[in-house]
Amino acid sequence: MAKGKVLIAMSGGVDSSVAAFLMKNEGYDPIGCTMKLYDNEDIGISGGHTCCSLDDVEDARAVAYRLGMPYYVLNFSDSFKEKIIDKFVKTYEQGMTPNPCIDCNRYMKFDKLYERAKALECDYIVTGHYARIRKTEQGYQLLKAVDATKDQSYVLYQMTQQELAGTRFPLGELTKAEVRRIAEKNQFINANKPDSQDICFVPDGDYVAAIKRFSGKEYESGKFVDKHGNILGQHKGIVAYTIGQRKGLGISFDRPLYVCAIDVKKNEVLLGDNEDLFSKSVDVCDINWISGVAPEKPVACKVKLRYQMKEQAAVIYPGENGEAHIEFEEPQRAKTPGQAAVFYDEDVVLGGGIIYK
Repeated sequence: MAKGKVLIAMSGGVDSSVAAFLMKNEGYDPIGCTMKLYDNEDIGISGGHTCCSLDDVEDARAVAYRLGMPYYVLNFSDSFKEKIIDKFVKTYEQGMTPNPCIDCNRYMKFDKLYERAKALECDYIVTGHYARIRKTEQGYQLLKAVDATKDQSYVLYQMTQQELAGTRFPLGELTKAEVRRIAEKNQFINANKPDSQDICFVPDGDYVAAIKRFSGKEYESGKFVDKHGNILGQHKGIVAYTIGQRKGLGISFDRPLYVCAIDVKKNEVLLGDNEDLFSKSVDVCDINWISGVAPEKPVACKVKLRYQMKEQAAVIYPGENGEAHIEFEEPQRAKTPGQAAVFYDEDVVLGGGIIYK
């Protein structure tokens, strides 16, 4: 008798395919599904491999067939446009830099997919994320993956106690090499498929062209200025820039210059030296504490300001309305409004929020 029914989010990649295999081997009754989030034409490509493309659907279907499990394609394209793509564009227009993968996990995988799993009477949803979930007497914890090079806990900090209770991450204890070996041994069609590197709906990495395509707008040029207000040149529209950027500025100077701030009201981009990018504090909003309880006193922990960064020692001073002030032990480079600050106690994710200044 099966342990229970599980709905497995299958992207067409090797990770979610092996997750499906492992759950079936554990004795669960698996149902595979791929979330159709857009049509290729919607994002300006005619075909090819990108997350949720037609090729990915066929790869996921082939693995599901090989495992003898039901498989469905679930159309969430309307919600994806509203919650992910439109927000992506708006955030850039506000002079900030979004992380749409966090929003996709929050609104698609652990919202829309949960609704569908409930309708199908599933006990868990399963994804191929590299992270771990641990049950304790106090509740559920989200932990980093064993494979530090693939850890995805940063993009999962928005998960709630209820979502952690209803989710399984079978790859959390495995390395990527072990996952590929399992896929090869079972002759999965995607065993050696490359990992996707770019945001799924910007497969060529050209964010500016994507923003213009989605918004239907051309963005007004403006001034590059230094911290004294001196004009250094003309920028191509604020959506083309992010904090810390050095390349692609299109101006020549006697030393390297970096984007240090973006003033939306003035339509100006402030340029400065590398040392101008360092700061010991950051303010965050829209905080999610995974325990479900916001601390009343300052919290000493480690904080990560971007996905590929090593977490740094800091103290979080909780405020009101889901906000907090964070003070680091050492100055941090290029704090970027719109990105996430995620809080860690060793391997345990405490929560996180969105940087706003």
